Amino acid sequence: MTLPRQGYFDDREHAAERLLEPLLAYRGQHPLILAIPRGGVPIGRLLADRLGGELDVVLVRKIGAPGHEEFAVGAVAEDGEVWVAEHAERVGADAGYVEQEAARQRAVIARRRDLYSPHRHAIDPAGRTVIVVDDGLATGATMRAALVALRARHPARLVCAVPVASPRSLADIRPLCDDVVCVAAPREFMAVSQYYRDFPAVDDAEVVRLLGQPAAVEGEAKAVRIPVDGARLEGDLEVPPGATGVVIFAHGSGSSRFSPRNRQVAATLREHGLATLLFDLLGAHEDTAVAARFDIERLSARLEAAVEWAARQPDIARLPIGLFGASTGAAAALTVAARLPRAVRAVVSRGGRPDLAGHAVLGDVQAPTLLIVGSADTDVVALNKSALASMNQTVELVLVPGATHLFDEPGTLERVASLASAWFGRWLHA
Repeated sequence: MTLPRQGYFDDREHAAERLLEPLLAYRGQHPLILAIPRGGVPIGRLLADRLGGELDVVLVRKIGAPGHEEFAVGAVAEDGEVWVAEHAERVGADAGYVEQEAARQRAVIARRRDLYSPHRHAIDPAGRTVIVVDDGLATGATMRAALVALRARHPARLVCAVPVASPRSLADIRPLCDDVVCVAAPREFMAVSQYYRDFPAVDDAEVVRLLGQPAAVEGEAKAVRIPVDGARLEGDLEVPPGATGVVIFAHGSGSSRFSPRNRQVAATLREHGLATLLFDLLGAHEDTAVAARFDIERLSARLEAAVEWAARQPDIARLPIGLFGASTGAAAALTVAARLPRAVRAVVSRGGRPDLAGHAVLGDVQAPTLLIVGSADTDVVALNKSALASMNQTVELVLVPGATHLFDEPGTLERVASLASAWFGRWLHA
């Protein structure tokens, strides 16, 4: 079966990002995000954080057909209400079976409430904007039961939000809520999992962790995962209030997002009103291979994926993008600048190896570029001068007096941060 592109998600986080844009109208209303466990909870966590909302679970259990538990013939909500599908009796689910199975599922719901929120009751939806989320709708039985139960508790507005759904289940739940947000409803719908590249099971421990995780605060670092090449690269995104641009860091060989030098520069950039994204260009198992650290094509592909990922994040999507590259990361930064001339607005290289990008690529770079090298790093100075000669657009080479390759000398890294802040401040504007 060929999957429709608009409904093909890398993972639940990516699906939540796709859901977020049409839900932005509810930001500022402190919406109550109610996730259907367990697959809906990772999606609910991201939406609650980005919309400035509050996260809880709505506990609904599917009633499966006799001998085929995955096929829903009904559902039971936390308040005890039972919904039964029209086809229940045709597949052997008579009234006695439904009653017995509903009692069993109520017991499961009670155990889960004790597990997920042992020290409080479910959050009251009365008078709130309530957004009910799941990772997809097949039969829609659990979503239907959730919406019916919640409507009885008088929310001000009731919204259903799912990344993917069968057209039939989507039509069934529309009359039960005030708004439906769905990214894709493919005609040949078979199963929710088919529309995700990575669809791991979510266990109770993960649900408890996500429910207990405080919402991200503007101006604080937020851990992110960037999907690329079937992997997810770890990163740290920090957005200061009123940010005017975002700078994505590409670290050098043998380094990582924890590079103390890059983090010092990033802190200075944030003081100047620039958001920063530091992430690992290589996974832990890849970084053990020295050849991978110098694989400019691979590093460039990873950085390009990070640029495209940043363009999908609502809190930074409209900010102009700059790239800060160190060592081999500088070659990756310039390669991506050449490939994405409309996306990358400025580049800064610290002790970089721009020559590794190749003279043809350097000639295609349109983004204004600042090459910063320590004056005592003589070999790299020569390589940067050679790269400079290949570049056709705005480019400057600045030597930091007395600095060696790692800028360990007192005051030299502070000089790098000052130069970078001024360069990005000059070229990154809306």
